[in-house]
Amino acid sequence: MKLFLKGERCYTDACAYERRQYPPGQHGQGRSKFSPYGEQLREKQKVKRMYGLLEQQFRLYFQKAHQKKGVTGENLIKLLESRLDNIVYRIGFAASRSEARHLVKHGHFQVNGRKVDIPSYIVKPEDIIQVRERSRKIGKVKDSMEIAQQRGVPRWLELNVEEFQGKVLAIPERDEITIPIREQLIVELYSK
Repeated sequence: MKLFLKGERCYTDACAYERRQYPPGQHGQGRSKFSPYGEQLREKQKVKRMYGLLEQQFRLYFQKAHQKKGVTGENLIKLLESRLDNIVYRIGFAASRSEARHLVKHGHFQVNGRKVDIPSYIVKPEDIIQVRERSRKIGKVKDSMEIAQQRGVPRWLELNVEEFQGKVLAIPERDEITIPIREQLIVELYSK
């Protein structure tokens, strides 16, 4: 499945998935049928890879989602979408989540006027994410913002290009998240 890990390249014909839609290696075109457990595991691994998380981090997010009221799978997706590195990617300050994580880790962003360099920082509604003054000259940020303007920003986010800032209007609902994730399989896997 196409995970959009390579930024803008995934939207062009140069995407590896578009050229070859099977896994690499000698046995890539072999068996493609999985057991129910295999499907659940693949779904979990896919989501971990998309958001750039390790197993322990992902398990902690699942526990938090399970403790919240509501549907556990939807809570999990909402928590993952609320991470600062994901918000930076969604607003359009970075071309990919890994690039967003790198920029956040190096302290290029402020949340509500305070420097934040923790990619897993949970952003709340009405928070303002802003590129720091000294970081506005970075070429990757400028290029990504131009591409984001063309592609559009999700409804639950707002982008102000002139001031290099974005605002979280609300926590996204499940139907607003267009990523093809079957979160029920992840819940089933962890409930064993």
